Amino acid sequence: MAIQRVLQMDFATELGRNHRIRVYDAREDLTASEVSSAMDQIVTSNIFSGSGGELTGKSAAQITVSETTELDLI
Repeated sequence: MAIQRVLQMDFATELGRNHRIRVYDAREDLTASEVSSAMDQIVTSNIFSGSGGELTGKSAAQITVSETTELDLI
């Protein structure tokens, strides 16, 4: 059985669109405060830009946990 944790961070852009960044294998003990701070740094550093333009602010964040169970086929 494998468990995967994915941090998904959504940002607003200057053209009114949404830009999503996913971080796979997120720490199990990650806090909302740490994520919020990291998102602030991403916006401030202005290192990501896409078809929606530059990131202008945070809009949402979530951690998705999925469990995969391999089946033995006989």
